Amino acid sequence: MSATLDTASFPLQDREEAVRHAVWESIVRIEIDHHAPPKDISVKVKLNTVGCIGVCSGQATGLTIRRTQRLAREDTEPHIFLGLQVTGTSMVTQNDRQAFLKPGEFAFYDTSVPYALGFDGGVDHHFLRFPRTALALPEPLLREMTAVTFSAASPVAALAYAYFSQLAATEGLHQDRYAQAVAEPSLDLIRATITSRLGDSPLARESLEATLNLRILRYMRAHLRDRDLSAAQIASAHGVSVRHLYTLLARSGLTPGDWIRSNRLEECRRELASPKVQYRTIAAIGRSWGFVDATHFSKAFKRAYGLSPRAWRDLNRTCSQTGDQPQGRHAR
Repeated sequence: MSATLDTASFPLQDREEAVRHAVWESIVRIEIDHHAPPKDISVKVKLNTVGCIGVCSGQATGLTIRRTQRLAREDTEPHIFLGLQVTGTSMVTQNDRQAFLKPGEFAFYDTSVPYALGFDGGVDHHFLRFPRTALALPEPLLREMTAVTFSAASPVAALAYAYFSQLAATEGLHQDRYAQAVAEPSLDLIRATITSRLGDSPLARESLEATLNLRILRYMRAHLRDRDLSAAQIASAHGVSVRHLYTLLARSGLTPGDWIRSNRLEECRRELASPKVQYRTIAAIGRSWGFVDATHFSKAFKRAYGLSPRAWRDLNRTCSQTGDQPQGRHAR
């Protein structure tokens, strides 16, 4: 998705409402208090997505943004925002803390908790929005790191600022074929930035260990189409041994091979039932989810669901014509 809002194209009396509506619909539900009279309000916003990451680059006359308790309570999916200061200054207030930002600095804030952003001299900012579930970091750690100034004094924070500034400004990275490639490393860099701020404290160590399973599962899901996805690749990506990887997943009753196979089969099952891909061959669908051998794919599918891939596709075509739903084991 890519969209641009420029209040210069709106009548003076409609500018405040246009900005509020665009932000509510595309970014986050907030209250906006403009410091300038309606005739002097100027706002330019560019919106993009990079995988699960929302990107908003904004320039505006002075304003204050408030996320109220009511709006925070009504939100169904909490997000973490990363606010990058480009020029000028701003103030982030949350959890009884304030972060004063100068160019080259950034701060995090959490949409599940009220916050305020002050831009007295005008806005020149990149806002990057991450689903809290995607970051897979415990709430105490996130709460500790909101409204805290991250500056170039930390080499990891300096790297993060340069990286996310480039991510926000580079249109080519917002295209689908590149977006998925950079989304997961972006989440890893956020985790590294936050945990490195705490150094070798128990909270940092416990947070990384507690969320390792979640991060491994997210990695496997993100790379499910990769034919070479293996325990060795997964372990290497997370800095653990293959043996430790098996031990971690065994605590949840999983093995890498079984998880990969069952989730690939489920994705194939979903696509075979979809009329949107009715002209793709069964073999092509299997290959797209890592099943190189069509015979092996067919046997594995029948073992899992009691029907061959072709029979499952035919059943769903029949049901779509009659309005019925697949029953029993096939409907799961």
